[in-house]
Amino acid sequence: MNQPSPSALHTSALTSLPLLARGKVRDNYAVGDDRILMVASDRLSAFDVIMGEPIPGKGVLLTQMALFWFDKLGHICPNHLTGEAPESVVAPAEQPQVQGRSMLVKRLKPILIEAVVRGYLAGSGWKEYQESRSVCGVPLPAGLTNAAKLPEPIYTPAAKAEMGDHDENITFERTVEMVGEELATRIRDLSIRIYREAAEIALAKGMIIADTKFEFGLTDEGELVLMDEVLTPDSSRYWPVEGYADALAAGENPPSYDKQFVRDWLEQAKVNGKAWDKTAPAPRLPQEVIAKTAAKYREALDRLTA
Repeated sequence: MNQPSPSALHTSALTSLPLLARGKVRDNYAVGDDRILMVASDRLSAFDVIMGEPIPGKGVLLTQMALFWFDKLGHICPNHLTGEAPESVVAPAEQPQVQGRSMLVKRLKPILIEAVVRGYLAGSGWKEYQESRSVCGVPLPAGLTNAAKLPEPIYTPAAKAEMGDHDENITFERTVEMVGEELATRIRDLSIRIYREAAEIALAKGMIIADTKFEFGLTDEGELVLMDEVLTPDSSRYWPVEGYADALAAGENPPSYDKQFVRDWLEQAKVNGKAWDKTAPAPRLPQEVIAKTAAKYREALDRLTA
C-alpha cells in the first residue's frame, strides 16, 4: 500500500474510550452509556467495499459539511449533536486523532432504514429505470434520460445491511411493516422535506444534490432524531451546475463532487486482467485518483460554505 500522507487517518486508535464499532468510514466509541464519539476516518468505501488507501483530510471535510447541514436543518428536525467538544472526552495525547473530524452525539436507538431521497435519475436508479421504467417500485414517466431531473423527489428506502453487505432496496410498505405506519410516514415525509430544503440551499451555491440518504434514531422518549452524517459527499451525489446540461444532453454522468470519481475509476479497473467484481479486496487506488478525490471533497465544502 502507498504510504498515506501524515494527515491521513485510515483507522483511529483511541484507548481512553471503549470501541463500539467500526463502520465503513466512522469509528464509534462509547462515552458513558448515553453518548457516542463518532470519529470520521479518511477511509473511503465504494460499492460497499472499503478501499485500502485513505483520502487525506476527507474525515475532517465530511464532519465540517455534516455540521454545516445540521445547523441549517435544525428547524425541520432535531439532530443527535450534544453541543459538547469531542476533544473533552479523550486523553490529551489522543486529541489530534479527534480534532476537526469528530462529533460527540446522543446515543439513540437506531432505526434500521436508510431513508433515500432521489431528485434526479442516477447510478443504480438509472440502471433500474431502463429495465422497468421505475426506481425501487416507484413508477416514473417514460422518456427520462441519465441524470434527468425527476418531476418530484421520490422516496426509495433501503434496509441497512450488515458490515460488508449491500444495503437492500425495499418498498415503503416494507418500512411500514418494520416500524409501523405512523413512524414510516414521518420518516418519509421528513426526508423529502429535508432534501427539498437542502437542494435549494445547494443550488443557490451552484451545486445539484441528485440524491441522498438519511438515518434516524429514537430517544428513550420516542422522539425522532436525525443522526449519523447528513448530506455529505459520502451519503449524497453532488453535481456542479456547470457541466450538468452538457452531460444530460450527452446521456453521461455529470461531473461530481462525490466519490463517483472513484466509482467510475473502479468500473474500469482490472484485477488479474479481469474487471473488478466489486468484492473485497478493492484494487489499489492510484495516487492521482486519491489526490483528485480529496480535491473534490474540499471544493464541495468550500463552495457550500462560501
